[in-house]
Amino acid sequence: MSEFLGNYVDHEMTSPWAMARRSAKVKPISNDLARNGVLLVASCVRVEVYGQVQALRSIDKTIFSGFSPARIEGAVNIIRRLAEIASGARSQVLGDNYIGDQLVKAIKPLDKKLPIFQMVRLAIDVGRASRERQRFTASFNYCHVIRDIIADRFPSGELPDCLYMIGADKLARELIRGGVGERFRSTTIVTRNPKNLRKRLRAWTDIDVALARPADIENARPRSMVVISGADVNDEYQAVLQSALLRLEPRTIVDTSQVPVLSRLALADINYVTVFDEEFLRAVDKNNRQMSLKLPRVLADIEETLQAAHTYLSATPPSATAPGP
Repeated sequence: MSEFLGNYVDHEMTSPWAMARRSAKVKPISNDLARNGVLLVASCVRVEVYGQVQALRSIDKTIFSGFSPARIEGAVNIIRRLAEIASGARSQVLGDNYIGDQLVKAIKPLDKKLPIFQMVRLAIDVGRASRERQRFTASFNYCHVIRDIIADRFPSGELPDCLYMIGADKLARELIRGGVGERFRSTTIVTRNPKNLRKRLRAWTDIDVALARPADIENARPRSMVVISGADVNDEYQAVLQSALLRLEPRTIVDTSQVPVLSRLALADINYVTVFDEEFLRAVDKNNRQMSLKLPRVLADIEETLQAAHTYLSATPPSATAPGP
């Protein structure tokens, strides 16, 4: 039996919606798994665990409850798969611009002395390098999709009221900097704690936005729009947001969350667009048709790199690769 094992389920094995929900459920246990030497990779389209055989035997099998995970054995095979993930070759959006950062974040809880940490670090480097060499970067862009939605919902010549942004993650910053709110009179970030967020935004010297609590939204503004991005939402805050948005009555809500934050039933009279809806899926399909032409070259590049590394390490005496005194 191989020393290292992996189990995984991704969007190619089930629906993206089912995958996103499962991923959101298992993310909170990533630190517990890391303490036992197990890497958890949980993104919107995958749940994967990697580690030494004994470590994986001890994990809770409910991680994959309702799914039949695939199995991968051996260090080289695991490095290859993780390198392909890091390159964006195994993403729902081919050439995914964020997956490399997600992998870097995933390994942070791991002990850096563990072999699995070194394996993943190598895989990330190999995948990113292949991605750069082959220019395998997605044309899919949230800004473009949301701009198209704005153009569709707000006819030319109409002056929209306010763009409300719920959440202030990296994507939110890119959306604001990308000018998604340029047609609106103003842009407001809705947050539970404006004071804390204001401190975080001090580094955003190029961004001019107002801050507001959900309770500050009192009147209907039907010429407004809401974008949900990276909001940390528990059941209580979900109810607060939903109540605020029902008062606001925006023309449309665009939810870019991994799992939609709000209930479509409760917002029956408001146009509610998620990343699982047609407007986003059309953009993903267009991107993938373009990127699929480059996909074989990226996979071949990764394989050649790993083979070269294996040949070098096999031919090099241990004393030549050992660190000096």
